[in-house]
Amino acid sequence: MFGIQTTLLEAQDILLGPIDHETHADIESRWTYDADFMRSMELTPTQPQSPASVRLQYTAIEEQMNVQKDLYYFTIRTREEDRFIGKAMLEWIDWTNGNGYLRLGIAEPGYRGRGYGSQTLNLLLSFAFEELGMYRVTAVVPAYNREAIHLFRKFGFMEEVRRRKALYRDDQFWDIISFGLLHAEWREQVCR
Repeated sequence: MFGIQTTLLEAQDILLGPIDHETHADIESRWTYDADFMRSMELTPTQPQSPASVRLQYTAIEEQMNVQKDLYYFTIRTREEDRFIGKAMLEWIDWTNGNGYLRLGIAEPGYRGRGYGSQTLNLLLSFAFEELGMYRVTAVVPAYNREAIHLFRKFGFMEEVRRRKALYRDDQFWDIISFGLLHAEWREQVCR
């Protein structure tokens, strides 16, 4: 395993790295109490988690990464302060067909809207397509998450599936949108 100071991927303002069970569990436990963040990050019902519960989840994540090898989980940290501000992952990887799903979220409210999500997505796409040799990636987003929809469209993702009124939140039904990006489409953008 990597130590906390190991940086796996880096951009201008952020670093993507491994989990630190001790310091990250306390921080991520706090995020589970932020309903806005949890609604943007998770499609399934969630509940607040204790640091001990988050540590157990980290152990399961690392086991899945090491045994099943269908998940890459990264912490998002600021370069300047080395502050843990979010998480990003490539998951449900189908190696046979070169497909995977990605998710990311900037959990710390003061760090949203500052370009960290764009830098993270850029690193994830580069990792997925160049390092892992993926053919396509998918992102699934609830229709109320306008920031995520804007981000994925900005990076050239195409709306592929819209499950109408498939998610019930805040006393109403919302669409769930699946966006896809092919390696060739990403490559075309990078070469511009």
